[in-house]
Amino acid sequence: MAALLVTLAQIAALIRKEILDLLKDPSARFVLFAPALIQALLFGYGATYDLNHVPYAVLDQSRGKAATELLARLDGTGVFHRVSTLSSSNQIAETIDSNRALVVLAIPADFEQRLETGQRAPLQVILDGRNSLTASSAAAYVSSIVGSYNASNGTGAPGIQVDRRAWFNPNLESRWNMMPALIGALSMLQTLLVAALSVAREREQGTFDQLLVTPLTPMQILIGKAVPAIIIGLMQSTIIFLVTRFWFQIPMSGSVVLLYLGLLTFTIASVGLGLSISALSLTMQQAMLFSFLLIMPLMLLSGLLTSVRNMPEPLQVVTYANPLRFGTSIVRRVYLEGAGFTDVALDFIPLLVMAAITLPLAAWLFRNRLT
Repeated sequence: MAALLVTLAQIAALIRKEILDLLKDPSARFVLFAPALIQALLFGYGATYDLNHVPYAVLDQSRGKAATELLARLDGTGVFHRVSTLSSSNQIAETIDSNRALVVLAIPADFEQRLETGQRAPLQVILDGRNSLTASSAAAYVSSIVGSYNASNGTGAPGIQVDRRAWFNPNLESRWNMMPALIGALSMLQTLLVAALSVAREREQGTFDQLLVTPLTPMQILIGKAVPAIIIGLMQSTIIFLVTRFWFQIPMSGSVVLLYLGLLTFTIASVGLGLSISALSLTMQQAMLFSFLLIMPLMLLSGLLTSVRNMPEPLQVVTYANPLRFGTSIVRRVYLEGAGFTDVALDFIPLLVMAAITLPLAAWLFRNRLT
């Protein structure tokens, strides 16, 4: 017990040293926290999306000629790709919740009969509002296809009427999709950089060798370096969360505890990546270059700006090594969908695997990397 207390005291002293190093300069304090606030506001007002691949499911209770022709037009666009043909309305919720389909078309049983008798035939379009701009563009595309169908099948008849409904984001506001994702994404930018610079700064200042000859083990040094970066990452996530919830007034559907559990796991994986970069770098300049080299691919391959399923298959495989992909998924689903732990449990597994690889790797590099 005494040895454990001594070890904890040593780690606590190292953590205190790291935090003081980060916060002793007033300009550094500004750089650590102000960008998260500014970037959250900028992204909230300025983000956009494009449409190029729309997985959809269909519940065709009519099974008539008109429904078949309409669906053939949809399939022929090259943009809509049918991923499921449903047999019951009970399957709609699971299809949307699991992200298998962005759009579900529900065709009622009297669809054909209404068209034949000159009545307006309703076509329900259910959208996944978590990807708001893509969903909005998809809805507009469906409306244009329906309009083209109406124009080519009758003169002056009421035709098909599109009844649109968006889940998780009723008004399809792009900010609802972007801002929750930024809770993890923006904090990662600073967290990765802070972690990457921690050991490189010690090497450059000539104090890393002194640290290695202390009674601290490489794993204890790792913990002392990681905890301050994790704390800063969670603080930045909190700033963006508060901006999202109270400034932009985007309602939260899920559990705050589960949200922060996901953020903690994501931040640990990000810090592990940053510390591995730091241990490999001989200078702060190298650490910054390596970090900036990784940040842009991590952002682009995360699903933050474009859906992962729109990417080429080789890139989709690469995204499994990207902690931001799974951090973004957890935050969006918990915040907008109200997902429970069982719904997002599979997103925790890659993050834990990344942390289990990068953190021991960083500890090994602390001792074995040539200085």
